[in-house]
Amino acid sequence: MVDNRYATALVIACVLSILATVYLSVAIGTQHWYQYSSPTVRGEANVSELRSLYEEFMDGEFDEKTYSDTLFRLNGTVGLWWRCVLVSANAVWYKEPDVKMVLDCRSFTLPQQFTPKYREPGNHNSGENMLRTYLWRCQFLLPLVSLGLVLLAGLTGFCACLCRSLTPTLGIGVLHLLAGLCTLATVCCYLAGMDLLHKVSMLPDKVDGSLGWSLYLALISSPLHMMAAALLVWVARSHNQNYYQMTAYRVA
Repeated sequence: MVDNRYATALVIACVLSILATVYLSVAIGTQHWYQYSSPTVRGEANVSELRSLYEEFMDGEFDEKTYSDTLFRLNGTVGLWWRCVLVSANAVWYKEPDVKMVLDCRSFTLPQQFTPKYREPGNHNSGENMLRTYLWRCQFLLPLVSLGLVLLAGLTGFCACLCRSLTPTLGIGVLHLLAGLCTLATVCCYLAGMDLLHKVSMLPDKVDGSLGWSLYLALISSPLHMMAAALLVWVARSHNQNYYQMTAYRVA
């Protein structure tokens, strides 16, 4: 028979874990980690230049400088697996006063995620920037590790429920703690990578960058996993102490 305090703590931990996992999954699958705000385009020359950037962005070869410049100039957003630009829904660019704008996105393929980052974006002769390369790889691998840890914790918890045992609770709590740390490390790697990118690839005039809601979702999911871990560890330790006390009492 499980004490009511432990049962309540386990239910709260499950709710926190589910919320954190949902938030992290949404963050991974959306592109609003970082967004750029560009000024309104005026002049035929500027329109032609942006159209050329957009076509290269959609159909050209994968190149960090090309897609970064396009994101800067076309109100782009970039996430862990997606990069998007805000363009006119019509074929004629920026000709109508109230033109409808839509997000046009391209995904990062798995080989592109492992593409080296260079000291000068777009210049393959400048040498690989190891720090930026591994920050980029960590930012998309760590959230997958986090989800894997939570999945393993969930399977372990399900088996524990079938066996009516609280013994694995400590291990489940540790898995949640590691998942929260991986998520927090993901956000840190992403922010550090974006900061380094902006140092080697300066933003154009009047272009501003800001954090998006997808990054905040990932940031929120980390403490939720850690709170779930704290509750699970508390249940495990308290239950073990009570068990040993009851065992000693019976022996006495």
